[in-house]
Amino acid sequence: MRAPLYSSNPSELFEPATIVDPQRLYARLRLEAPLARIAETGVHLVATWDLIEEALSREADFSARLNGVLMRDASGGPAIFELPMENDEIDVLATADEPRHGVHRAVVQPRFAGALVTALEEPVRVWARAAVREWLAGGAGDFVPVAEIVPARVVGEVLGLPEGDVSRFRTWAMIGGDLLAGNLNETRLVRLAGEAVKMAEYLGAHLDRAGDDLRHDPDAPLMHFLAAGVKEGRISRGAALVIATTLFSAGGESTAALIGNMARCLAERPDVAHTLRGRRELIPRFVEEIARLEAPFNFHYRLVQRDCELAGFELHPGDRLMLLWASANRDIARVDDPDELRLDRKHPKNHITFGRGVHFCIGAPIARLEARIVCEELLDATHSIARRPDAEPVYANSIMVRRLEHLPLRAQPATNVPA
Repeated sequence: MRAPLYSSNPSELFEPATIVDPQRLYARLRLEAPLARIAETGVHLVATWDLIEEALSREADFSARLNGVLMRDASGGPAIFELPMENDEIDVLATADEPRHGVHRAVVQPRFAGALVTALEEPVRVWARAAVREWLAGGAGDFVPVAEIVPARVVGEVLGLPEGDVSRFRTWAMIGGDLLAGNLNETRLVRLAGEAVKMAEYLGAHLDRAGDDLRHDPDAPLMHFLAAGVKEGRISRGAALVIATTLFSAGGESTAALIGNMARCLAERPDVAHTLRGRRELIPRFVEEIARLEAPFNFHYRLVQRDCELAGFELHPGDRLMLLWASANRDIARVDDPDELRLDRKHPKNHITFGRGVHFCIGAPIARLEARIVCEELLDATHSIARRPDAEPVYANSIMVRRLEHLPLRAQPATNVPA
């Protein structure tokens, strides 16, 4: 039995209205077709928490490998853009299966230990405070540069890259999501490919430099852990470079999306901002609610490995699943009042924004730390925040990433700002 078509308009996923508000589509899918195929692409949307959790538990059936992405073709319809698979080094961490995934995670995990994450608190606060106050001094306006520059600095710090190159990091952090956006034109694709080459050359030079002067202390930059993995034969140089590249998107773009969505909520919900100003201990809960309600990545792919079934429908090798995290997070079967922002949830981390199981996001503690600190600094530095009435927020034209490209705000500075 084939899975049902999710829409009479197979391009609905790409439409501007869906980019602005994908939740209307996701709600319909959960109700009418929790597993739904997109035309004849072999891609199936998976919309409910239980089905996503089942798919994640069946790695023998559903591989994390990424060998193709959904995109719009020249006629505007959905099609698959096949990725070159001659070199399996492109599959690392989130797109690698066991045992390869476990090897990669073991190489990088020490740099994400709790004490090292805690040590980031002070520099992140310095960067966030400077970015927020510069934004205010410039008359507020678009908040996106603040949302992007802090994660870019953190990625550079974790990898051990020169602080003076942070403007390049901010650009490169957006490449991964843009390539998976599904709405690229040829001009944009060529530009992104050029930037990807520059990024690979830059990271390769720093990887080789780290290998020539290797540090073995626990708080060494991640580039040294990757270089050590190459020297010890645990990973190839190519895989090390892809891991470093992946961290720009996973650590940069996703956290920028989280921070931007958080700032938008504070501007649109003065009641929430007022509550958080008076009860700072609720800010971590607020971060979790934004992560749940506006997941930075709408979905990730899984590749069907063999003939099997899911939700009673047949799947075949080469088919793909789109695991809709952003839909599952609002599944009423698992979340009470799923469309409401609540700061009193008994289990505030009850969402799957950061994944599940072996592929749980290794950088989730850092993303949470960054979002919390930016929220604290923004609330400390302002008396009020609001949307600009003359300009609308603009989301990236992406089916995958829920990231604001423009967030015009106005703000009244606080009278007594902490030094």
